[in-house]
Amino acid sequence: MDNNEILRRLRFTLDLSDDAMIDTYKKGGEEVSRAEISDWLKKEEHEDFDAVIDENLAVFLNGLIVNYRGKKDGQTPIAEVVLNNNIILRKLKIAFNFKSDEIVYLMKLGGQKVSESELTSFFRNPKHAKYMHCNDQYLRAFLNGFQKQRIKQRKNS
Repeated sequence: MDNNEILRRLRFTLDLSDDAMIDTYKKGGEEVSRAEISDWLKKEEHEDFDAVIDENLAVFLNGLIVNYRGKKDGQTPIAEVVLNNNIILRKLKIAFNFKSDEIVYLMKLGGQKVSESELTSFFRNPKHAKYMHCNDQYLRAFLNGFQKQRIKQRKNS
């Protein structure tokens, strides 16, 4: 999955306006303009499309953590320069305070079965013998399940 697709999915799932996106980036430690956000959200075929680099997505995810969990000891988290699906999944887990069984449920809802032991291997240190790379199919299933759950919650409220 590319960073632009992840950003688009999160914006839709969380129903974020441009102002909310700008605020989330600010909480993550970076000022962005409405034009930048607009260009990041465009499809690749559009002439104004601009790719979201790993650091920009990391800032947004850090902003989500601050937004939903609060600042840790008053400091803004430092954005990673290089992201992978494992880090993205971990940041979303932290931001929304998901427990392992909730992530397993969301992945299943998104069409991908994963056991809790498989899931914990995604969150291990990459040097650990039981570490497992989180493939796009797992992250996509998680985002799909998260989106379905949020839509269902909106309908029920």
